[in-house]
Amino acid sequence: MAIQKPSHTLAKIHLKALHTKSFHILFTLSFTVFINMFCFAQELPKPKDPIKPKSITDSTVVKADSIIGLPLPIKEIDSTQKDSVPKKKEFLTDIVKYKAKDYVQLNQRLQQTTLYNEADIKYGDMTITAGIIIIDHNKDLVFAKGITDSLGVYTQPPVFTQGANVVEPDSLVVNTVSKKALIYNSRTEQSGGTIISEISKRENDSVIFVKNAKFTTSENLDDPEYYFLMRRAKIVPGKKVVTGLANMFIYDVPTPIGVPFAYFPMSDKQTSGIIFPSFGEDNGNDRGYFLQNGGYYFAISDYIDLAVLGDYYTNGSYGLRLETNYATRYRFNGNLSVRYENLINSERGFPDFSKSTIYNVRWSHNQDAKANPSSRFSASVNLGSSTYFRQSINQLNLSNSQNNTLASSISYSKTFEGEPQANMSVTATHSQNTNTEIINMTLPTFQGSVSRVFPFAPKTGSKKGIIQNINFQYNVRAENRIQTTDSLFFKKEMFDDAKIGALHSIPISTNFKVLKYFSMSASANFEENWTYNTIKRFQDENGDIITEDLTGFDRFYTYNFSTSIGTTIYGLFNFEKEGKDPKIQAIRHVIRPSLSYNINPAFDQYYDSFEVVDADGTTTGDVRREEYTRFQGSIFGAPNQNFSSSLGISVGNNFEAKVRDNDSTATEPKKIKLLNNLNFSTSYNFAADSLRWSPMRVSGGTTILNDKMNINFGATLDPYALDNNNRRINQYNIDNGGSLFRLTTANLNMSYTLSSKSFESTGREDDPAIQESIRSGGRADDLFGKPQDFADKRLTDKNRDNDEAEEESELYNYKIPWSLRLAYAVNYSNSTRQNEISSHSLMFSGDVELSPRWSVGASSGYDFVNQGFTLTQLRFERDLLSWRLNFSWVPFGTYNSWNFFIGIKSSLLKDLKYDKRRQRDQQL
Repeated sequence: MAIQKPSHTLAKIHLKALHTKSFHILFTLSFTVFINMFCFAQELPKPKDPIKPKSITDSTVVKADSIIGLPLPIKEIDSTQKDSVPKKKEFLTDIVKYKAKDYVQLNQRLQQTTLYNEADIKYGDMTITAGIIIIDHNKDLVFAKGITDSLGVYTQPPVFTQGANVVEPDSLVVNTVSKKALIYNSRTEQSGGTIISEISKRENDSVIFVKNAKFTTSENLDDPEYYFLMRRAKIVPGKKVVTGLANMFIYDVPTPIGVPFAYFPMSDKQTSGIIFPSFGEDNGNDRGYFLQNGGYYFAISDYIDLAVLGDYYTNGSYGLRLETNYATRYRFNGNLSVRYENLINSERGFPDFSKSTIYNVRWSHNQDAKANPSSRFSASVNLGSSTYFRQSINQLNLSNSQNNTLASSISYSKTFEGEPQANMSVTATHSQNTNTEIINMTLPTFQGSVSRVFPFAPKTGSKKGIIQNINFQYNVRAENRIQTTDSLFFKKEMFDDAKIGALHSIPISTNFKVLKYFSMSASANFEENWTYNTIKRFQDENGDIITEDLTGFDRFYTYNFSTSIGTTIYGLFNFEKEGKDPKIQAIRHVIRPSLSYNINPAFDQYYDSFEVVDADGTTTGDVRREEYTRFQGSIFGAPNQNFSSSLGISVGNNFEAKVRDNDSTATEPKKIKLLNNLNFSTSYNFAADSLRWSPMRVSGGTTILNDKMNINFGATLDPYALDNNNRRINQYNIDNGGSLFRLTTANLNMSYTLSSKSFESTGREDDPAIQESIRSGGRADDLFGKPQDFADKRLTDKNRDNDEAEEESELYNYKIPWSLRLAYAVNYSNSTRQNEISSHSLMFSGDVELSPRWSVGASSGYDFVNQGFTLTQLRFERDLLSWRLNFSWVPFGTYNSWNFFIGIKSSLLKDLKYDKRRQRDQQL
């Protein structure tokens, strides 16, 4: 017996060896052949009679094709001789590397090779590590196991790795000839699940039999919270698991949840399959029992998929959803969702019977910026029935039930490089008011432009002065504008009142410095308006004024002039004094005043008039002429009838402060924003006969509390008074016994986000449920609640680290994570002395983690004008390790409902769930 000294250096083994020791090492590593799917094995046959080797002399070589059994020594032959028998292909095609921390022992008498302590063998992409690896050359067996230390602890169990497959048994026995194996207490991951087997029998590379195996998705494999006990099962790794009698155990306690046989698909690839529905009963609307969100998933290719989902109620109501996602790397990605529901209330023949159909279409398409820098196509579509989100019986749409608008945009743009550069875009837009059911569309809008041209600019260097900064460009915008209603949408009648027009404009401008500190600009704008829709107005024989719509090409042109001057003034108020260190060290005030002057000529040539006779229809009565323009109602407006010469005044303000930092190590004071902006604007029309001053608009905003609270406000101040009929008169309000200005409108909006994690971001913008709400046109927060389809893993997956949760649990005796979001809005109206608060509401949403795996949340609000609560939702969530429990409740109101769900988190067994819900009563 020869014992090799410990070595950590990897030894390369060559196929031709001239020493008996090398021969044994080569055979030691031949067992790697059997491991294609090493994790399981079958019962071994009885070993054959060992082959007794002949004595090996110095002239003996070892053939590589003899590694399956003991190699037979052969004599060297003359190279001139030809062998009529073709040689076998060498079995080992790569270099074998091995090491052991303590020793590699070669036993000639027992025909065994032993690697002890941290034994490691590598061959190609296969690796085996174990405490002890023993090769029995007589029986063609390989045995690997761990080491029991002085304390009786079993350490260094075998670990086999091949590619992405990892197997961790307690021990294993392999026959290197038949390639069959027995593996004891193995743990193997299969497509997100883990199979823990007492005994595994490997038949061949693709068939494995197990006995008393546990199948679980738990992360705690030593004490899984649940598993399915498979008495006997056949496994095809990477494809399927077929088992006989199996039932669920929860913490080793058997449950009656079981099946006489089962089939588990185990493909690592994207595959098609059935999506199991949720079931329940709808008592509120007498729709009976239902199946919801069930269907089939089609894995069409690596670039596109399709999910067909449906809802069915026993009273005949049903819903259908088609959802697809597509993506091509470095080119584009997107998703499409089509939803349709046929709703039936009560039973036919009853007085409360009703039937309606609603639909919704969503499409999102994004082009990768690297795909084509000169052109881009994008789409964001959200259209459908105005009542879809309010009437939908699917819980997924609850958070969007408060939507008032639906908007869509599909655009294509292209840039033509050159000098000057040209740009064009074609856009189709859609805007839908779900309250009035009025839809405005442009099908399409064409925009084209040529970049600015500086005809007098120098070829090199910067542009200076009035002349060199003169520039012009060309713009065109053409639209086909449609206004229709929800009932006529997608019908030919929607095109009856379509309006077509185009606007060409050539702006000419320049800018320069005045007196070093003032920036001045001057511009002229020439416009040509083309329209296909005009009118003719006259009085008929009955005295009615008739407006007749005309179709045909017509045009008019306008022009205007403007100039502006502005500057920036910096003011600094320093509170620092020698020997004193005040909390507020300085306040900086930035003022940006500007004056603008605009001239808009009158274009009377485009105005006509007609006679209007008094109501009795005689010509002896009062006769007056009423003026109008045939371009009234055109897409881009009508020409001015009155000359305008106005002066615009605006002042922008910004306030910042330097304060002493509470951190004593800080060397510089901290800057904070007092007011981000405070703006005043008004104008004076020199050409007007009366009411020359326009109302003053005041707006401002700021952020406080470490930028967690946003405050925005605005007001309109009118200098003129009202008469007894609440109409503006040409008299200042102060001359009429009032104040200098009359407050006509005012608004205040505040939003506040607060969390326990030192005012850090809560990261809610990454919540899949919030993203689903945004895609449907909802809010970017959960102030109106969250979608409630708990069975949809896309809305419930959270990247929560279990290790982090365990770490937090140690701190829960004094730290409970929480978050709070507030939104406050108030609007005041007094344009006609109504002196009323038109809207006044407070909305809030919050979440509290009572423990690392218990969280509760709520969303609600209060309308102070209507004196009622807004949509209120209470949420409860429990992380049960491999399971999760969700409960949401809308306790009152139109959407009164609740939803309970418990199921396995793993996508492999996501259909093992219990879902119970109570739908809202549509009649309320």
